[in-house]
Amino acid sequence: MPELPEVESLRRILARSAAGRRMMSATVREGRLRRAVSRDLPAAVTGRTVQSVGRRAKYLLIELSGGQVIMVHLGMSGSLTHRRDGFDPGALDPRHDHVEFALDDGSRLVYNDPRRFGLMKVVARSHLDSTEELKGLGPEPLGSDFNAAYLWQITRGRAAAIKNVLMDQRVVAGVGNIYASEILFRAQVRPTRPAGKVTRAEVARIVEHTVQVLREAIGRRGTTFRSYRDSRGQPGRFAERLRVYDRAGKPCPACTTAIRSVIVGQRSSFYCPRCQK
Repeated sequence: MPELPEVESLRRILARSAAGRRMMSATVREGRLRRAVSRDLPAAVTGRTVQSVGRRAKYLLIELSGGQVIMVHLGMSGSLTHRRDGFDPGALDPRHDHVEFALDDGSRLVYNDPRRFGLMKVVARSHLDSTEELKGLGPEPLGSDFNAAYLWQITRGRAAAIKNVLMDQRVVAGVGNIYASEILFRAQVRPTRPAGKVTRAEVARIVEHTVQVLREAIGRRGTTFRSYRDSRGQPGRFAERLRVYDRAGKPCPACTTAIRSVIVGQRSSFYCPRCQK
């Protein structure tokens, strides 16, 4: 599932390539996503200009003239690509090109989603923070509000596993399964440890490595295992940097002990039994 690094790297590319372009038309070929795409979407965006491209948690926010915002969640397998001269669709099956926006320079923004677990809707900018998807989200992990003092206070008295707390979008917005495993490995904290038992020094390390891992992943355009592609149709390159995720049975890069897998919150989690306590 695309997480914060994938969405943020996508945002940065689209902010350069699509900002300032006018939407000439919109076509919904398949509206049955996680929630049905509104029939009013084409009329709501046609003729409007892309003013900026933002992000909140795992949601891409395409801000249009006239105070409208296209909110996009990539779900399990979605990609939003900017198709211009020389674009190579590669592994993107055209049967799953569900929504298309034609821009004034002849290029197209195309939402492709084989599993159709994504979301796309238009909301008024003034109502953005109160939408069902965004209200109640925690601070951004790359912002100043996410710090050791904040996480220390949040974790006190919590019996839930620290990995579940780190993935709780009400605690910190945008961290998902892949990156939570990598963060906790670098912080030397076992994912199953009750959050309330994590020490102050460990909390500080978790915050430090949250920022480090996410920034590193953004710099490599996120992680691609199967279907994710950035707006240029290219896969993310962070998979080659993963130290524990999806490496059960392989040697720990720090001590060579075999990486183990455990289910935490119905998700597979990976850790080193020697390095992470």
